[in-house]
Amino acid sequence: MDTRNTSAPSRAPSAVADGRRPLRANPRTRVRRPAPAPAAHPAGVTHDNVRHATRFTVIGNHLAQHRELSLLAMGLGLHIQSLPTGARVDIKTLADRFPEGATRIAAGLRELEAHGYLRRVRERTPDGRIVTRTISCNQPAAARHRTATAHARTAAPVRIPHPPPADSAPPAPTAPPAHEADPGENHTPDGTHPEPLDPEPNRPAPRKKRPLPAVPQPGYSSPDLLRAATDFLAGLRVLNPRLLLSACDTAHLAPGVAAWLERGVAPDAVRHALTSGLPPGGPRRSAALLAYRLTTQLPPPPPFRAPKPVRVPLQNCDHCDRAFRAPEPGRCGECSPVAPTRS
Repeated sequence: MDTRNTSAPSRAPSAVADGRRPLRANPRTRVRRPAPAPAAHPAGVTHDNVRHATRFTVIGNHLAQHRELSLLAMGLGLHIQSLPTGARVDIKTLADRFPEGATRIAAGLRELEAHGYLRRVRERTPDGRIVTRTISCNQPAAARHRTATAHARTAAPVRIPHPPPADSAPPAPTAPPAHEADPGENHTPDGTHPEPLDPEPNRPAPRKKRPLPAVPQPGYSSPDLLRAATDFLAGLRVLNPRLLLSACDTAHLAPGVAAWLERGVAPDAVRHALTSGLPPGGPRRSAALLAYRLTTQLPPPPPFRAPKPVRVPLQNCDHCDRAFRAPEPGRCGECSPVAPTRS
């Protein structure tokens, strides 16, 4: 009885041995199976991406995932940014290209223009015609910041130092007055003055004022139009004291008001659009509110109508009774008296 059975197994057989599962398992042995790994994407889209090498356009997520733009406006913005420079993007061309009608395409272009992805500028050609130039912007925030910085630089006055006259002698340097020690003044052992302590050490640093948003620019800016826009902004404080603007803010907002006036909007309509529905407590920054309303509520440009040609009526010559065109009756060119030439 004291002899040990050496043929008995030292431990129970494993459910998986040498990487192979046995044909029969002990029913009393409970094998713990690993839980299935959770799926990486239980729901939603799965991307199968291949890197583009040719014929591609980089589009920002701020346009592809915009919260306020419609799907039609986002599609138009993507299509316009993929076109080469010089391609036609007017309403008629886009309506021929896509199944949407001209009304829906015009509404989508107005959405892109209101959010800064599109700018339509009316310019006058050297021959006197007025044409519309379309500018596509892939990053409106960066464009607004660049425009605001440029306006701030141009609006800041530049002071040129005047040189002293040639006949004036330079002032003689004077020695600084000797500092007399005050019995009640603090001194360090080495004789220097200690730095003054800040009375408010926990005072936060002053916050820098954000630049104003960009405003629409007129297609043809004239001094008279900008002067009328400046006078209009200066008169807002008479209507509402909370709309008191500084000279720098007025210079920044004047092109936006000029763009409204250029499109045929009456000054009373511009004043109603800018001052109606103000917050009860007053805006924190009146210039920023006016710049936002000038951009988002910009009306479309008026339709361009070519001037009708002046048709000169037909007249009968008083001498030969031939028909010729002239504003008043008389003689034709062949029968008109020729002034005698001096020999």
